[in-house]
Amino acid sequence: MIEFTLKSEYIALCDLLKAEGIADSGGQGKAMVAEGIVTVDGEIELRKTAKIRAGQIVECLGQQVKVVAAVSD
Repeated sequence: MIEFTLKSEYIALCDLLKAEGIADSGGQGKAMVAEGIVTVDGEIELRKTAKIRAGQIVECLGQQVKVVAAVSD
């Protein structure tokens, strides 16, 4: 499982897929979401720019990404 640390309150789903290298581009990430192959917390997510927050788990193409909050100093 990959851990992704948020730098803000949330990240758009398509941007997360791109940031973790699951999608080569934001456009490809949007296409993956539209195809229904991306799940958030075990449920298929069809909103391309769904706000993904700390504690959520995104899965696509057999890869899982756990989103965690940035540790404040």
